Amino acid sequence: MIAKTWGSSENWSTRFDTQINLRILLLFLYDLNFRPLFLAVTLVAGALVLSGCASQEALQAEGGIYDPYEEDNRQTHAFNKAADKYLVDPLSQGYGNSTSGGVREVVGNFSSHLSLPNDVINNVLQGDFGYAAQNTGRFLLNTFVGFAGFLDPAEELNMPRVRADFGQTLHVWGAGEGAYVELPFWGPSTSRDTVGIFVDLALDPFFVVLRSPETYIGGVAYILDAMGSRYTFDATVDSVLYDSADSYAQARSIYLQNRRYELGITGEDLYLDPYSDPYSDPYEDF
Repeated sequence: MIAKTWGSSENWSTRFDTQINLRILLLFLYDLNFRPLFLAVTLVAGALVLSGCASQEALQAEGGIYDPYEEDNRQTHAFNKAADKYLVDPLSQGYGNSTSGGVREVVGNFSSHLSLPNDVINNVLQGDFGYAAQNTGRFLLNTFVGFAGFLDPAEELNMPRVRADFGQTLHVWGAGEGAYVELPFWGPSTSRDTVGIFVDLALDPFFVVLRSPETYIGGVAYILDAMGSRYTFDATVDSVLYDSADSYAQARSIYLQNRRYELGITGEDLYLDPYSDPYSDPYEDF
């Protein structure tokens, strides 16, 4: 199973694109009495995408790049870069400059805390009952001792968060990675992980139980945490987005390498040349 333990922000620099507005948009649509339809569409879309993942697994060879939508993805990437340049980065700089590191840490703690129930669900679905118990204990301790998750006493007691998501769960179940995609306002993903995003949202206990306006508490905390991370990793993000010869290829390489590492895929195939053509003939020079 997946044994990787992540911090709330430490890997954000490898997911540098603007992972903010999609969650709020989905919350809005889900709140407009479309909840049954939302779940049905998620399941149908998941079935279609996963069938595609399975059919492309042999072509993908797990360690390579399968990017059949590169032309559309590049257009989305250009949009995301513009959104980062004119919206996300200025807002993040304003947020970071107007708050202390301590405040941003507290917001990050709270955002991470609200995601713990979803981690537990996926821990169970993956059969990682030990991690499910650890995340449950962490949630209870930080809820009652850490003032609803704003503080993190569990970390001091060596009870780190073990992140889990439904894309990871699908990997454990044997689903292929599928095509690489770049999502508007979200950034790099794959077909499998895109399904996971929607399912995680549909399974989020706070999302399902709470009603407006409380539904948006988690979304607001997530946005502030993402802005804080964008501020913290500003130099790294800028170097990839604005200093790379091909920021799209660089983003794709960083995302796929990081994601596969998170899923426990190791070895020589983990390295990807960001500027290689995934469809080139390897014997054309002979």
